Amino acid sequence: MNDAPATPEHGHSQSEVEARIGAPNGHGYLRDTVYGAIDGAVTTFAIVAGVAGAGLSPFVVLALGIANVLADGLSMAASNYSGTKAERDDARRLAEVERRHLDVDPDGERREIREILRQKGLEGTVLEEATDQIAVKREAAVRLMLTDEYGLAPLEPSPLRGALATFAAFLVAGFVPLLPFLFGVQDAFRLSAVMTGVTFFLIGAAKSLWSLSAWWRSGLETLAIGGSAAAVAYAVGTFFAV
Repeated sequence: MNDAPATPEHGHSQSEVEARIGAPNGHGYLRDTVYGAIDGAVTTFAIVAGVAGAGLSPFVVLALGIANVLADGLSMAASNYSGTKAERDDARRLAEVERRHLDVDPDGERREIREILRQKGLEGTVLEEATDQIAVKREAAVRLMLTDEYGLAPLEPSPLRGALATFAAFLVAGFVPLLPFLFGVQDAFRLSAVMTGVTFFLIGAAKSLWSLSAWWRSGLETLAIGGSAAAVAYAVGTFFAV
């Protein structure tokens, strides 16, 4: 059995720590990308399955599928943009509230800072000195309030980048179920189902890189979610078979 310590994910020399903490990577867009990819594959294949279940022509599959990819993808991107912008604007509003409180009630804000630090484990003289140091540094105090009083992320998200990440992922994954129909291959629906299932699994497996779940478990979970939605759509389509 190998008892050697695991290699850290990043260095911890003084210069490396200063560079990493002083210039963080910024707000990530993993959620936006995964959400867009899963929804793109699910909704597009649901349309493909529904239309196929109804026995309609491949041309109808393509028309409805492409319309869904473009319209629903843009709708998701716009919704993500609006939601992220609302969150960012609210964080900016709360920052202004805290700046005003620092001006009109500095003693009250100092008590809040002290309580936050106390709950982080500081006590005694160290607690009082740390409270004094942060209280006189206006922006440091505001950042502390935003993260520990309101539970907000320390870095602002970009609404535009989040929207673009969602739309791009939706577009790429959403076109996968349409490819067999686009190229006119035989037994297009069956191939579409296989390709979409593989896409679901790959999205889930890739998602495991940012979680503690095993890649195969995450892949199967995403496959089950997407497959269930497609099965429902296909079953509904069979009621309207022509």
